[in-house]
Amino acid sequence: MKKFLALYINSYRGLSTPAWMLALVMLINRTGAMVLPFLAIYMREHLHFSLQDAGIVLSFFGLGSLLGNIAGGWLTDRFGNFKVQCLSLFLVAPLYLLVGALDTVPALSAGIFSISFVADLFRPANSAAITSYAKPENITRAFSLNRMAINLGFSFGPFLGGLLASISYNFLFWGNALGSFIAGIIFFVYFNKVKKRTVVKSNEVVFNNNTRRSAYSDWPYIFFAFACMLYFIPFCQILNAIPLFFNEKAALNTAQIGTIMGYSGFIIVLTEMMIVSLAQKRFSVYNSILLGTVFIIPGYLIYLFTTELLMLYISISLISLSEMLVMPFTATVGALRAGTHNKGSYMALNALGFSMAFIITPFLSTKIISAYGYNGLWLTDVLFIITALVCFVVIKKIMPLQEPAVTLEKSKKATLEDAL
Repeated sequence: MKKFLALYINSYRGLSTPAWMLALVMLINRTGAMVLPFLAIYMREHLHFSLQDAGIVLSFFGLGSLLGNIAGGWLTDRFGNFKVQCLSLFLVAPLYLLVGALDTVPALSAGIFSISFVADLFRPANSAAITSYAKPENITRAFSLNRMAINLGFSFGPFLGGLLASISYNFLFWGNALGSFIAGIIFFVYFNKVKKRTVVKSNEVVFNNNTRRSAYSDWPYIFFAFACMLYFIPFCQILNAIPLFFNEKAALNTAQIGTIMGYSGFIIVLTEMMIVSLAQKRFSVYNSILLGTVFIIPGYLIYLFTTELLMLYISISLISLSEMLVMPFTATVGALRAGTHNKGSYMALNALGFSMAFIITPFLSTKIISAYGYNGLWLTDVLFIITALVCFVVIKKIMPLQEPAVTLEKSKKATLEDAL
């Protein structure tokens, strides 16, 4: 137990104060993200939209996310991550209040598109900030810390949103606006003072002599982003087909499904930093991604043979382990591939794969389930994952990375404090 605690504490130490502040801003911002989980219910119950109309509005959310990431990367490279993050946090707050007053399909579609677009300007700028404030050897752990904040926020947000929605749906939009505004105030007050003074100079090393080129002209990296999308498409089933499968085939009620989904977030928050630290010590960035991609395969194959509750938990554990090994390291690839002045486009292209998957997966899943059933879907997902795995192997050969030394590997004789 002592060794476990030391390892757990060790995984968090050594990260810069700005990295912790970025995570705090992300936590507050994502905790305030209350509208999305209840948006479909809000449209059906409060606005009395048809199922088809609700689907149209939700599709505009995905489109806004896609274009917001592209624009966020472009703006970050030209104006810096500080200005773009401030713009996103402060501009999205009044948009939430405006959308709360919209009650027609065209108006709400435009409003949701605007919210998604402005909110996702934040993502590439925030990722670029992480690469600026973290030491090269700590970049992956800094991304992991940010992901932990996102997972915590998405755990608290729906809970608070459910309480507010039970009183009035209007409170959801006010809660979102307040969360974004508070996050913006904290971000501005802290980073307005430290943005020039505490940037880690050692991180300005240019990897692969890639100082000016846009990510959109870097063909090996575009291929990498495509491989990530192939992985993300089946991964997004955890938000789409998997809950439906648990309900329709495993006969689980909503409380049981919520418990399994909550378990996924809990183990990610509890163990991701430690797993990432261990992976950094033992594997290269690419090998960690390859290992994580392999773990998700049995997670889906389980559904072909059983719906036993214990096996469903094992499946979710494998999918969560895969997520922890793949996602922080895919962000690291972008950070290492980018130069000093093009981080925004690389971080944006890294996020585009997930945005595309968010658009593709719901449509593709329903089509496959209707034609071939759930077994056809899981086999298709495995095919996507194997294809992504092959692509990652090829990318490892054609796009080598100059990886920084990991501080935790200094010496076996080093004390815990020395290693940090």
